[in-house]
Amino acid sequence: MQGVTWVLGLSLTAGLHVSYFDLMIQKLTTKFIETRKPNPAKREDFRDTVVPGLVLRVNKSGTKTFSFHKRINGKMKRLTIGHFGPFSLNDARERARQILYEVETGKFEQSTGIEVEVKPTLGDVIPDYIEKYAKIHNRDHERKEAQLAKFTTLHGKRINEIKRADVVKACDTIQKSAPIGVNRALAHLKHLMSWSVERGIIDASPIAGMKPRAQEKPRERVLTGNELGALWEVCGDEGYPFGDCMKLLILSGQRRAEVAEMRWSELDIENRLWTLPSQRAKNGRQHTIPLTDAMLDVLRRVPKFIGSDFVFTTTGTTPISGFGRLKKRLDKSLPKDAEPWTPHDLRRTMSTNMAQLGVPQPVTEALLNHKTGVVSGVAAIYNVYSYADEKREALEQWNSHVGKLTKPALLPAIPRIGLA
Repeated sequence: MQGVTWVLGLSLTAGLHVSYFDLMIQKLTTKFIETRKPNPAKREDFRDTVVPGLVLRVNKSGTKTFSFHKRINGKMKRLTIGHFGPFSLNDARERARQILYEVETGKFEQSTGIEVEVKPTLGDVIPDYIEKYAKIHNRDHERKEAQLAKFTTLHGKRINEIKRADVVKACDTIQKSAPIGVNRALAHLKHLMSWSVERGIIDASPIAGMKPRAQEKPRERVLTGNELGALWEVCGDEGYPFGDCMKLLILSGQRRAEVAEMRWSELDIENRLWTLPSQRAKNGRQHTIPLTDAMLDVLRRVPKFIGSDFVFTTTGTTPISGFGRLKKRLDKSLPKDAEPWTPHDLRRTMSTNMAQLGVPQPVTEALLNHKTGVVSGVAAIYNVYSYADEKREALEQWNSHVGKLTKPALLPAIPRIGLA
């Protein structure tokens, strides 16, 4: 291809942890490349049978890259040609033949100059970051991965070549469909970039100090008594597992994921106590929640899956998910002019009502497992049951208040024997 400047990146195969002889042999065709789906477990390399040395790499992120593998001066090297799309299969084969000719005639090193290190693409770094950091430190690593997936336009770009302007442009696209969610996506990308600096992948983050794209207002939504009663009634219609899960969410004031992923092994029915382990608590601290009569009434109606420890499950192997669809059904029970709400607003609703009921703020904070509501430092180890009596009394007050709002839905039906 005359008149075209080819920019190549070179690296030793050993540095990439790839052996040329481990590559899968495949006659590459345009249809094969277009229809080949990424393997979520690993990246895959396919060695072309038509042109020796031409390799197609399919990354876990879905990006597809042509490269040329050849032993030069006793060292196996991988030369990046370009991404499929801008480069067609015919373009890649033509370039591979050109490189092969230059290597065989001894002109290759003269035309390419100094060898340079090949940096991974953002699409390569993301799964590495998820595996080595997010899965270890973040309980919601799947959400983090989903947020980073929004930067699809940058996945095929070398991470050291990503500029702030590139990220700004990508955020502009994300913001069109997620006006506030773009802040979450940007925050996760900033952390990935900082992690890459610590790992020595890049020298500096191109988006360090970049401000959030959208101005967020702190949520102040508190559900009214009528709204809470309406939600309780429709949760009764939903039944197990989502309806019962939402009832415990209302009664306990705990976080959605903490309730949805509740285990039977965490419950001490005899002592009326739910112990949330530090691994599942958002702030990483073990938390105890008293079980009230109303909460026990819900739990006693919950079926148990044989061999499963999950309280709320449809498979027995995983906790329930899909709260977005549930919320759409719940929204229909509220007045059409009702303000938007989220499951997290139920915690604020409980906290606000507890203040009106005269519950001291430190007790409410301890019950909600806020960092400001627990003892810190070494003393925290000896205060696992801090405010135990106060929390139980406060929760009983709140559940009694809910009972008045939802009566008679909260009370079990009493059979009327002898009456028609």
